[in-house]
Amino acid sequence: MPTYEYQCEKCQREFEVRQRITEAPLTACEVCGGRVKRLLSPAPFILKGEGWYVTDYPSESRKKAREAEKKTPSNGSADKADKPAAADKPADKPAATSTSSSTTGASAPSVPAKSD
Repeated sequence: MPTYEYQCEKCQREFEVRQRITEAPLTACEVCGGRVKRLLSPAPFILKGEGWYVTDYPSESRKKAREAEKKTPSNGSADKADKPAAADKPADKPAATSTSSSTTGASAPSVPAKSD
């Protein structure tokens, strides 16, 4: 149900009322009994869905902080660029071997797990 805004012409009180679209607009103020008129108000603008974030439009303080970060070089990123990561090197360890033995002599084939 939509929310409508009203203003009393007598006491200047503004209030909101949730009404069905098919309902007739209010005519009297419930506080002073004066005549009310429905106000036109902008529709709310809400960013929803994939790719829209409240942070897409940063405040001035966030913009200034981002500019300050660009001007100041960070030591962590320079050190990482100079030294190769240990994860980039292939493992030098041999594959693990099974120490258990089967009594039947037959073993099940090794099948990799499916990833869905």
